Amino acid sequence: MEHNWTSAGEAVKFIKSNDRVFLHGSASTPIALMDALAKRATELRNVELINITTIGKSPITDPAFAESFYFNCLFVSENLRSAVNEGRGDYVPVFLSEISRLFEKGYLPLDVAMVQVSPPDRHGYCSLGTSVDVARSAVKHAKYVIAQVNRHIPRTHGDGIMHISEADALVEYDMPLPELDYAASLTEADYQIGRYIADLIEDGSTLQMGIGSIPDAVLKALTNHKNIGIHTEMFSDGLLPLLESGVVNNSKKRKHRGKVVSSFAVGTKKLYDMVDDNPLFTFLEADYVNDTKVIRQNPKVVAINSAIEIDLTGQVCADSIGTRQFSGVGGQMDFIRGASLSEGGKPIIAMQSVTPRGVSKITPFLKEGAGVVTTRAHTQYVVTEYGVANLYGKSLKQRAAALRDIAHPDHWEELDRAIFERWK
Repeated sequence: MEHNWTSAGEAVKFIKSNDRVFLHGSASTPIALMDALAKRATELRNVELINITTIGKSPITDPAFAESFYFNCLFVSENLRSAVNEGRGDYVPVFLSEISRLFEKGYLPLDVAMVQVSPPDRHGYCSLGTSVDVARSAVKHAKYVIAQVNRHIPRTHGDGIMHISEADALVEYDMPLPELDYAASLTEADYQIGRYIADLIEDGSTLQMGIGSIPDAVLKALTNHKNIGIHTEMFSDGLLPLLESGVVNNSKKRKHRGKVVSSFAVGTKKLYDMVDDNPLFTFLEADYVNDTKVIRQNPKVVAINSAIEIDLTGQVCADSIGTRQFSGVGGQMDFIRGASLSEGGKPIIAMQSVTPRGVSKITPFLKEGAGVVTTRAHTQYVVTEYGVANLYGKSLKQRAAALRDIAHPDHWEELDRAIFERWK
């Protein structure tokens, strides 16, 4: 069967004004296709671009193209924050576990999906590589699929397999995957947080790690643990030493025993080489990986997620700074709830006690306009470099006292005053 191989410029000619176009994300962001689409800016108006986390720079984000392209983000990544907060885009608050449903049920019907895949094997099958998450659903439900075929994309096992015939246009364009090394930015505060969390993790636990440096700090502190399993929405290089040492062997999991389960991964070339054609790793769709009824079946699920700020009652803001959108809901609530329902599970919110400017992240009230990602009824463990607060079963006043005790000492007085004024 002959397939539709073409150039990037020709492939994107199918896209029309007012179309809704899905962009593959994370390490699989199809920059070449995005650049080709940007060159058509003068011909197009109001093309809606749907994405979760994207990595890399493209002229398509240029403010000069605001009338041509509009970013409707399901998660706001660093390269799109300006677009969203300057009105050239918007944000859809949604759990990662439910994004595929938006495509499948017609809430966000897709005209086009632009994805990046590995070269086809001798049977004609490609891999969505390190980012299966919601991309498999996008390919399945888009009216037209454009695939950037890149020999640097690893072939991963799991749900990310698509036949070359599923793509309406194929563009051969090789480019190395973007690399991120979260461990490079670790601070002593991160390491201390990692040690506190490691003390909460029992042998035989199943881990979920969110994005950022703290998960890597936790993994570095687990060298003496045994029989750790991984069922997570994403992972990075911090996991690799524990696999090599045998600390992570997935032997106690009830779902996918012996396998590392994830929906996407981002890191360095070492990670991309490790997952390439490696049956140890199973990349599955996020609507399954992040489903609480799946998560809870594993024993001792420990969910480690971050926060921008938390108020004295335990409300967690993790996606905005006041009204300024910073990231997204993502999978935090999926795993916080899943861990809570797991036998022996522990949902953890981890963060440094202050911002780089010294502002306390534990605060009497969330900033005006801040979004609550994890409600106070869902919040259990909160960890900073000053200790661990377990809020489960505690009253509002007891919670406030526990959170004050793990705040930065420079802010104890103001928090004490807030507690006194509120509960005097």
